Amino acid sequence: MTDTPPLAEGYEISTDPDRIDAERVHRWLSTDAYWAIGRAREKQDGAIEGSLNFGVYETVSGEQVAYARVVTDRATFAWLCDVYVDPSVRGKGIGTALVGGVREHLRPYGIKRMLLATHDAHGVYEKLGFAPLERPDQWMALYF
Repeated sequence: MTDTPPLAEGYEISTDPDRIDAERVHRWLSTDAYWAIGRAREKQDGAIEGSLNFGVYETVSGEQVAYARVVTDRATFAWLCDVYVDPSVRGKGIGTALVGGVREHLRPYGIKRMLLATHDAHGVYEKLGFAPLERPDQWMALYF
């Protein structure tokens, strides 16, 4: 497994749900994330409530600068989603460090597979050990 990249100096990762800036996360995702454009605030709040959430924060100001959430039973399954880094701090490796931190946080649970879907960030995730599905013919989806 690849090493976890360090988080840039002056930033910290937290899973404390009380630190999540839900308004900011909703604004980021519903206006700037291709997979969540137009997502209603109530939907986003429900997603946050039902997920394991990760935030990256400036250590001095406490301002949230990145977000990721994981839908998981903490035993057999994890789906990484809604990974977002504020444009003002992109290029500092924050997203890569965040996803590496998520991976390491989940490691003790013994989860054998974490899934994600991406349109344009394959390279970011490949650096952390993600790969295309070995047997995509075994997977199905139900679309509503």
